[in-house]
Amino acid sequence: MESPKKIAHVIGGVNNDALRFGLQGVKSDIVGSHPLESSYESQKKSQEATKKTIIAHTFGAALPLKMDMDRQILSRFQRPPGPIPSSMLGLEVYTGAVDSFGFEDYLNDPRDSETFRPVDFHHGMEVRLGISKGPVPSSFM
Repeated sequence: MESPKKIAHVIGGVNNDALRFGLQGVKSDIVGSHPLESSYESQKKSQEATKKTIIAHTFGAALPLKMDMDRQILSRFQRPPGPIPSSMLGLEVYTGAVDSFGFEDYLNDPRDSETFRPVDFHHGMEVRLGISKGPVPSSFM
C-alpha cells in the first residue's frame, strides 16, 4: 500500500531557488511542525463539519452552502503584494477568529523581525497572475 503523501521530484526547477526563497526542507513538506498541530487541525475540521450539519438540520441545506460561498469570497479578497500585508479582516470576522487571541498573534510575527524585507511588488504580482513560474515567498501572503 502506497503512502498518501509523495515527494515531488523536481531537479533544477524554480522550486529549488535557495538564494531567492531560502532553504527548504523535505520533511516540512511531508510532516507538520509538531504532532499536536495535526490533531488540532483535525479537531478543528470535525468541529466545523458538526457545526455545518447542525445548521443544515436547523435552517435547511441552503444555508451551509451560502456560508461556504461567503467564506470563499472573503478568502480571495487580498491586497496586492507590498509593504501593507493582507489582514483578511472580513474572513476573520465572518469565522469568529477575530475574537480569539492565540499565540500567533503576539509571538514570532515575521514582519516584526529586523531582517524582514517586503516582497518585490512586481515579482509578487507576476506570481499571482501566473506570468512568473517562481514559488511564492513566505512573506507574500
